[in-house]
Amino acid sequence: MLLLEQIVAVITIGNLILAAVLIFMERRNIAATWAWLMVLLFLPGIGFLLYLIFGQRLSKKKLYRLRQGEFSHFRAAVDKQKKLLEQGELQVNDPEMKRHRDMIFMNVVSDGAYYTQDNAVQVFAEGHSLFDLMFRQIEEAKEHVHLLYYIFNDDELGTRLLELLTKKAREGVEVRLLYDAVGSAGVSSRFFRPLVEAGGEVVSFFPSSIPFLNFRVNFRNHRKLTIIDGKSGYIGGFNIGDEYLGKDKKLGYWRDTHLQIEGKAVYMLQARFFLDWNLSAPKRMQESFDYFPEMPEPKGTIGCQIVSSGPNSEKQQIKHAFLKMIYKARHKIYLQTPYFIPDDSMLTALKMAAMSGVDVRVMVPGRPDHLMVFWATHSYLGELLKSGVRCYLYEKGFMHAKTMVVDTQLSSVGTANVDIRSFKLNFETNVFLYDSQMARQLEELFVADLADCREMTVEEYFNRPLRTRMQESLTRLLSPIL
Repeated sequence: MLLLEQIVAVITIGNLILAAVLIFMERRNIAATWAWLMVLLFLPGIGFLLYLIFGQRLSKKKLYRLRQGEFSHFRAAVDKQKKLLEQGELQVNDPEMKRHRDMIFMNVVSDGAYYTQDNAVQVFAEGHSLFDLMFRQIEEAKEHVHLLYYIFNDDELGTRLLELLTKKAREGVEVRLLYDAVGSAGVSSRFFRPLVEAGGEVVSFFPSSIPFLNFRVNFRNHRKLTIIDGKSGYIGGFNIGDEYLGKDKKLGYWRDTHLQIEGKAVYMLQARFFLDWNLSAPKRMQESFDYFPEMPEPKGTIGCQIVSSGPNSEKQQIKHAFLKMIYKARHKIYLQTPYFIPDDSMLTALKMAAMSGVDVRVMVPGRPDHLMVFWATHSYLGELLKSGVRCYLYEKGFMHAKTMVVDTQLSSVGTANVDIRSFKLNFETNVFLYDSQMARQLEELFVADLADCREMTVEEYFNRPLRTRMQESLTRLLSPIL
């Protein structure tokens, strides 16, 4: 009995110390602080272990140090563009984009997101056509192939891609693959050995020094990028795995959105890969113009900004760009996200837009891949519905697209969900597109998806079973840390 009392006393003291750290030392977001205090209160001992895995803060000193002194020529170009914007002299290809120069300026200031408008962009809404083109372009690569993925699975698609990359490495093409250590936790390093033996380089992002246990669950690289010869870039929601081809029996058809880009926006994707690689790899990549080949002829006329955010910055650049888009809306906002756990600013912005007469439509999955996140997502729909937002549940399969379209003018596609994790805890990258034709194409995809959705009504929402409401209420309390 004495031993048990001592254990209880140690756990109690440990909880008090951790609570003190949360409140007085770390200066977290208030909602996240209360969520962690609830976990510590109701799950003593277990809550401490959960905090070790999910609650640690990231030291930013190393990350900031790595960014200093890199890409000085890009910074000079960004500074020049900033001055043009300040003087109102930046010209845009699409006349309708003139009223959005304030958003371009904000992204330049907050993230150094250089604005390019010589791009050709192709949209993919399903995996087979996307991977067909990507594999074909990798097969044709002459200089280098750079890949960064949150999930890289040891399955049929992953094996096909690894075999292709190994073949290119044997041909003398530089192949670098960066995968997230938690997102790809089910993959052994042995899986990548053929590529390494062929001369390719493979690195995991923020791996654990303890086998089978990674305490850095919160600080994951959620980006999905492929850059081929510095000329063609891919970004969006698709990872590398058979489920992204609709082969998961539980989730079924996989609806996602991905972009293939040609033009100077690819330089920005390449620079993003450089920074993440040099943060993770023992052998740093050296700056070379070989990775940023000249593009004498414009590939297209589409304006793009590549915006990144993550726990290495307090600015939440992608969230702020989303908010800017919402507040600029005059007619309509079409939003797709697999996980909808907004903070107060996002929730308020969407509600205000709807109450101002803007046609706001939000599409989320009708079936879960992560049950608690699914419940938390649905807990927020009621507030939107009461404010006049139309909410749709995608039921054909699993909807993983991360897109926003405003007024058939502005659009965004990328890796960031509309949730607190994407805004503050994960490393993310989105493309913000300033082109009416691109916005129209993405809008048409959204409208086509409505045929595979069920619209949730206010009456249906507020007549949910008591058990469902209790599940959603509980997970909503924990939403700041999900």
